[in-house]
Amino acid sequence: MSLTRIHNVSISLDGFATGEPQSADAPFGHAGQRLHEWMFGTRFWDAGGTAGVDDAFAERHGYGIGAEIMGANKFGPPGWQDDPGWRGWWGPNPPFHTPTFVLTHRRRPSIEMEGGTTFHFL
Repeated sequence: MSLTRIHNVSISLDGFATGEPQSADAPFGHAGQRLHEWMFGTRFWDAGGTAGVDDAFAERHGYGIGAEIMGANKFGPPGWQDDPGWRGWWGPNPPFHTPTFVLTHRRRPSIEMEGGTTFHFL
């Protein structure tokens, strides 16, 4: 039997992981990285950080993940679909290391990255 795990590290009460307006210069919009501040103080993020419940949660984020599904705006800022050179926010070795499915209205060829991440556009 297969197992499905729904996981989002940080999300607001109204269901968003970024603020408005998202752009290439502000990937998290006007809120900056406020939603993710809880993680920055953990050992997972910083070797000198704390080792409490937040650290334990962050440590377990990637275990057992067979695929990532993301929306178009997690992959890039508004308009990325018009830039054939855009390969995501994360550089040549994104943190996913799995097949990653980007939900978008504008398909494009899959992109293979270092570390086992392949972006597929659906």
